[in-house]
Amino acid sequence: MNESQSAASSAAVAALIDREAIRACLARLARGEDRRDAALIEGCWWSDATFDYGVYKGDFPAYLAWVVPGADAIRNTQHVLGQSHIELGSEVARVETHVISYHRVDMGAGAEKSGERDTCIGGRYLDRFEKRDGEWRIAARTMLYDWEQDWGSAADWSTGVMGYPFHAAYFGGTAKGDFSEAFFA
Repeated sequence: MNESQSAASSAAVAALIDREAIRACLARLARGEDRRDAALIEGCWWSDATFDYGVYKGDFPAYLAWVVPGADAIRNTQHVLGQSHIELGSEVARVETHVISYHRVDMGAGAEKSGERDTCIGGRYLDRFEKRDGEWRIAARTMLYDWEQDWGSAADWSTGVMGYPFHAAYFGGTAKGDFSEAFFA
């Protein structure tokens, strides 16, 4: 391998490492949001970052206060990430990531749609990542909404799944204190 091929190979490996670091950051953030884990979330955003979710926007401290502890009405949430299109620069990357997010929402009593309901949102995160001191984190995020579906009254998980009862208390949720925290400890 000549010097030019070696340099190209090294650049390609560096780009792969950077792209994987960005994807890993996105996965940690989704995990942190689902568990309302402030430490996981803080490790994915720069402290001077900004966000715009259409219904709420601001700086990172406002985002963290919005997500953790999370709305009392949102009993359970799950973010499933799809493909990420990454346009990588040396210190800045622009990233579009598809997301489907599920939310179990307590609508309260007396409303037209009362009780717990399941809703699902499909959209895309538009993130500007910045690499500082060798680490990639989100510097700015805009959420684009492609669709939303109200799935109706929430299932009663206390009965198990498809008629089979759960054999342990740790099934049926991803909120703070969920079983995966002990699994990875």
